[in-house]
Order: sequence, then C-alpha cells, then structure tokens
Amino acid sequence: MIRFEGVKKTYKSGVDALKGISFEILDGEFVFIIGKSGSGKSTLMKCITREERPSEGKVFIDNFDISNMSRALVPVLRRQLGMVFQDFRLIPTKTVAENVAFAGEIIGIKKASLDSTVNLVLNIVGIKDKADCYPEELSGGEQQRVAIARAMLSNPKIIVADEPTGNLDPETSENIMALLLEINKGGTTVVVCTHDSNLVDKMKKRVIEIEQGYIVRDDEYGDYTGESNIANPLTAEFGGYGIEEEREDYEDYMDSDNEVSEIFEEELIPEEPIDDDFSFGDEAGSKDEDESSEEQVFEEAKEESLPEEKKEEKDDGLIFDMSNASSANEKKKSENKADDSLTADISFDDIDLLDSEED
Repeated sequence: MIRFEGVKKTYKSGVDALKGISFEILDGEFVFIIGKSGSGKSTLMKCITREERPSEGKVFIDNFDISNMSRALVPVLRRQLGMVFQDFRLIPTKTVAENVAFAGEIIGIKKASLDSTVNLVLNIVGIKDKADCYPEELSGGEQQRVAIARAMLSNPKIIVADEPTGNLDPETSENIMALLLEINKGGTTVVVCTHDSNLVDKMKKRVIEIEQGYIVRDDEYGDYTGESNIANPLTAEFGGYGIEEEREDYEDYMDSDNEVSEIFEEELIPEEPIDDDFSFGDEAGSKDEDESSEEQVFEEAKEESLPEEKKEEKDDGLIFDMSNASSANEKKKSENKADDSLTADISFDDIDLLDSEED
C-alpha cells in the first residue's frame, strides 16, 4: 500500500529531515509514527500526502510512484487519502454539515449523493445531531470528529492523522483513537503521527520510530519507549504455545486487525505463584536458606566464645550460675568476672565469708 525506498529530504535551509529511509505499510495496517520534535516524522507524513517531494528516493502508493507525479494528479491522489490534523482545520463560518460537504465538493463527489454521504459519515462518528452547529459551538473532541468525518467522506483507502489527539484531554483522545480503530477494522489503512505515549502503549499496534532522519525502530506490536520490544504479544507473555512457529494459525486466532483482545491482557497473563503465608514486610521470610544458616552458625559460635561463667540457664523461672569451678582460685576468678546484675545482690557479709573460706 505505502512504500518508501531510500527516501531523503533536504530542505533549502540545508536541514536533512530524512536520510534515506525505507519501509512498507501493508493494506489494512494500523501504524504509529513516533519520534521527538524535529526527528523527521512530520516530513515523512507530508511525503505520503504529497505535500513534500523527496529530494532522493521514491514513495509509492498502491505501486504508483507519487514522488515524481505531476501536480495535476495530486488531487486524484488526495481522493484516495483522508487527512486528519491536530488543529482540525474547520471553516468557522460554515456549519458541521457544510464543512464536510465542502470537502466533498473539492474532491468531486456528485451533488446528488453528497448530502446523504455527509449524513452517513456524521452518523458514523457520532455527531449527526450537531450537523447544524458551527465549530465554535463544539468541544475539541467534537471538532476532531468532524475532521474525521470529512476524511472519511470519499471512503479513502488510507487515513493519515497528524497528531489527532494533540489538543484533546486523555478521555477524549481515547475516544478519537477508538474511532480510528473502528475505521481501520473496516479495511482502511490508518497511519497516525503522535506524541501520545499512553495511547501507543495501550493499543500495541505497529510502531515506527524516527530519530534524526533515520528509522531506529520498527516493532510489529510496540510501545512508545521500545522497552517491551514485542514481536508477538502472546508468546512474549506466555513463553510460547507453539504459535510462533505457525504464523497462519496465529493470524486466525487473533482478530482480523491483529488486535490483542482484553482477554489476553486481563485473564491469560500468568502470575508468579504466591505463598499463602507470605505477607509484605515479612523480611525474615525473604532471606535465603543459606543466609539464615550462616547467621545461625555465627550466633552459635559467638555463644561458644563467651566464658562459661556468663552462660545462664532458665529453670522454673529462676536464674542459676552455671559455673562449676572446684578450686578457690577459679571461684575467685568467677566472682571477679560476674555481671553487675549478679554482684549487685551480694552483701558485704557474704564477701567476708568468702575471704574466710579462702584463708
């Protein structure tokens, strides 16, 4: 459907926007073009719509080289393309229906069928009741729906959307992207240039990333950052059920647009087995057996290194001195090394008694 072959674009200012990129987008694909500001993604989109002509290389639409076609054929190309822009580009002095109809007149839709076609596309995008309103009376999301209806008017093979959610809140952005996805399910190829990382991450469609005029990434089921570089979301999550070896079976298993269903996202993602006795903050339970055994050996060794006089044993709630020294010298040594807690209970009479026994 869309094919770039070694496309370079150098502007008169000397800026190299594209530096020899090549890729192909098949019929019915949904593709995100992402990249930082100034990376060249907008130039890439303009080459598809023939707003810009490549300095080198070729751009093909349906195997037709649009990079070298005459200006007279550009309107013919635009009839095969539907374009959606960030700033909506609606005529403020015309109603919703008139805005859509005016686009139909430009591309040459017959007057007899134009009104019915306008009503049809407005109904598809959910704003048929706003047909007689002016753009200033609509919300940003409603204005973008008008722009999408205008793009759908000629039943194009390709819809090119340049930052279609750039001026919208997150909820409205999701609704607009869901609308484009429904159009894509009908067989229309959709190419979206965006900075909206949340939508890219959620939809898991093909992602082509541009950086400094080069294609640095082309993921079939990608996210915005490229951290989960997924070639197949099923095998990546489940370790593979042999699906990776049978591509045709995998295609049949998925929906016609290769969309990962919510079942896979919510129910089939395997989780690590969780111990019923486990609780967060139970630090001791997280230690390895080797680590615990090492600590135990250390404690036992430390206990063995203590003098026998300091070893104590509990019996019936009473504490007894474990020293079994037989000689008077050992007993005296034991008395000198006794804990303060033990000597505190010995009276001066007891000390005199001990001295007399030693004599």
